[in-house]
Amino acid sequence: METTLQKNYDPKTFEKKIYEDWMEKDLFKATPNSGKEPFCIVLPPPNITGQLHLGHALDQTLQDILTRYKRMRGYETLWLPGTDHASIATEVKVVDKIKQEQGLDKNEIGREKFLEEAWNWRDNYGRRIVDQMKQLGNSCDWSRERFTMDEGCNKAVKEFFVRLYEKGLIYRGNRIINWCPDCKTSLSDIEVEHEEKSGKFWHVNYPIKDEDTYIEIATTRPETILGDTAVAVHPEDERYKHLIGKTVILPLLNREIPIIADEYVDPEFGTGAVKITPSHDPNDFEVGTRHQLPQIRVMNDDASINENGGPYCGMSRYDARHQMVKDLEKLGLLVSVKERVHNVGQCYRCSTAVEPITSEQWFLHMEPLAKPAIDAVKNNHTKFIPERFSKIYFHWLENIRDWCVSRQLWWGHRIPAYYCQDCGEMMVLRESPEVCTQCKGDHIVQDEDVLDTWFSSALWPFSTLGWPDKTPELDYFYPTNVLVTGYDIIFFWVVRMVFSGLEVCDDIPFEHVLVHGLVRDAEGRKMSKSLGNGVDPLEVIEEYGADALRFTLVQGNSPGNDLRFHEERLEASRNFANKLWNATRFLLMNLDGEVATLSQKEQRLTFEDRWILSRLQRVEQEITSNLDKFELGLAQQKIVDFTWNEYCDWYIEMSKTRLYSENEEAKHTAQAVLVEVLENILKLLHPFMPFITEEIWQSLPGERDNIMISPWPVTKNQWINPKAEEEMDQLVQAIKSIRNIRSDMNVPASKKAALMVLNARTELKSLLERGTPYLMSLASVSNVTFFEDQNKIPNQAVSVPFAGAEMFIPLEELVDIQKELQRLEKEKEKYQGEIKRVQGKLSNKGFIEKAPATLVEEEKQKQVKFEEMLQNLEKRIKELQ
Repeated sequence: METTLQKNYDPKTFEKKIYEDWMEKDLFKATPNSGKEPFCIVLPPPNITGQLHLGHALDQTLQDILTRYKRMRGYETLWLPGTDHASIATEVKVVDKIKQEQGLDKNEIGREKFLEEAWNWRDNYGRRIVDQMKQLGNSCDWSRERFTMDEGCNKAVKEFFVRLYEKGLIYRGNRIINWCPDCKTSLSDIEVEHEEKSGKFWHVNYPIKDEDTYIEIATTRPETILGDTAVAVHPEDERYKHLIGKTVILPLLNREIPIIADEYVDPEFGTGAVKITPSHDPNDFEVGTRHQLPQIRVMNDDASINENGGPYCGMSRYDARHQMVKDLEKLGLLVSVKERVHNVGQCYRCSTAVEPITSEQWFLHMEPLAKPAIDAVKNNHTKFIPERFSKIYFHWLENIRDWCVSRQLWWGHRIPAYYCQDCGEMMVLRESPEVCTQCKGDHIVQDEDVLDTWFSSALWPFSTLGWPDKTPELDYFYPTNVLVTGYDIIFFWVVRMVFSGLEVCDDIPFEHVLVHGLVRDAEGRKMSKSLGNGVDPLEVIEEYGADALRFTLVQGNSPGNDLRFHEERLEASRNFANKLWNATRFLLMNLDGEVATLSQKEQRLTFEDRWILSRLQRVEQEITSNLDKFELGLAQQKIVDFTWNEYCDWYIEMSKTRLYSENEEAKHTAQAVLVEVLENILKLLHPFMPFITEEIWQSLPGERDNIMISPWPVTKNQWINPKAEEEMDQLVQAIKSIRNIRSDMNVPASKKAALMVLNARTELKSLLERGTPYLMSLASVSNVTFFEDQNKIPNQAVSVPFAGAEMFIPLEELVDIQKELQRLEKEKEKYQGEIKRVQGKLSNKGFIEKAPATLVEEEKQKQVKFEEMLQNLEKRIKELQ
């Protein structure tokens, strides 16, 4: 690569080139049993239904930061990528595509042709998503890329299904499930989204047989009356005890149904009597099972009324509802209609109102699997970051229902169940049988249904490593180290991976679950097509570069919290990259040939050299600690603060004195320190901004490997120098104070002025003498003189607030005295306010008793400092007056 940087920072000119270089050198490739400690993340596979959005960009940036950090720490890192087939979502997209292009539905082209279209979709969009991930800078081992329906994953899915079936955990039965009338498939509970909607409570009288009385029930779905098989009351409800065992006449159909007692009924809710419709309500299904009630399903797959609906057969569910209410009113059985807001379950893909119905489906018995998964987190084998998200995990597992795993779709893992058409035998096998295991007949058909998408996703941490085969990858990298995911799919995916890994691998799938929030717009709204507030990460990369996008997504990011996306932050990220770029160009222009190593120049280090090297060690320690604790946003901010404020704004400016001098030794020492610190900044920054750090790294002098495989900075304790840090803090304070006064008085930087120092302590005097070149270059000081006699200070001089000595600047060429008096009065008010605040704290008994002793002492020291400054100000005001 080039050893110089172009004039302007333009990521378009090098980001693609750098990524190709990494790929050509196989730098992302992981090798099992390398002798290093393994570190593995499996990428949450994006759906192949479209392109990456900002949520993907955030999720993947966090993973890449951790991966690059661990790679530089010397781990054998595997970030394993892949994509998800997304059964329902993809099928909907492919169906729409066929309809638009060919004017046909999937049944007209048949299953085989439809699957060809679906695989073509995958080839197109799956490749597109991978290309987008590469543009983001993802350092995945692309040689191990997986797809949830590839041959290896399919083998794992069949093995898992058969094992669970053989253990009696998977069964086929007629149970209540969630049904989408539009997608015409079953849905699991977590695929149903609930939304509050305005609705009605219809109160209906059910006539009691052979009596001139009624029992009143209330329902939000009158159409399900057609499937009622009982009315239930609480066994201890005095209002209805005498009716238990009697029957009522079902309105509209005139069918007799019993009045039963069950503790499920809440006597305080509604009328205290409820209709029981086992085929159309999950709670009613349980009641019906307990009381052996018949199940009468009254709806077809499209939610129209079937033959069990009598005169309403053929109507849509809502048309039937409308007509039935009319008919009930005519019969005088409609008591009242009340407005009510209630939760309506909707399909998570098409938003159609879900219909609970009984259906013959495949189910996974969850209770035996839930307990080990609960214990794994309770015993800290798997830890959530932040810990509060474990509550979502526990809530779902502790209220578990059997999981309906079958879907009435064509795109997905087909259920490995086979039926003999000769004898009716059902076989659950790993491979398709040629003949029936019972009658040896060869008329075998496979179950038409496919498995829920999450069934295959649940195996992702180990199926991608080769399970069920015993591979070196599985042995070396499992369990994986970190799962990075959004809080919105903890119950969808995280739970399933944990119980699946414990079931077949006898170990947790990952040690940590790093939970991040959603990316929202600048106003805090969720990004959506309807609001038109979505942001395409590729467009951002095109304009600002991948580094700026990554940096913006991590800025201020803390685990579990949502992130607001502002364009101003993108500009700030690009500005930071530009600052680093220009600082490097300045350095390169001031190097002359080979740069000496720091060890060769250690004896010639100045106090500012020792300061920046000491601060570097502390920052390295803090950032390493932050990354180990997954505090990525904090780590990033510390890199920015150190790079921009300390290295660029202070150290580089101070180094110019030596860089421009004739003293070759001093110049070479400054060069050595500048390069040493910059190299370590680049390493610390690399996981966050991989492209610009690589480009700058390769421009620095000397032969060097790629930065991504260079070692992470290790703290050199011998360079930690508290005295140098303290001295620099004092010098910076002096320079800032002088700058602030000059700025307040609008004195141009070109106008130099003398600095007069009164009664400086010996150490401070020595510091200011050594720091005189920097006071001259950075604070426009013409010279520094020291005095012990107050009378030597002219009356017309500006007082410079500074702890440890009185400092003055002669006024005669700088300011108007009246304006200076006004300024000093404002300063006086400020310090009076600070003293009052500190005194208030220190007089607060609660603060003194509860605050750490160090904090109390810090406040006391502040009071002393503020009072000293106030005294100096009052003295100066008096003199000027």
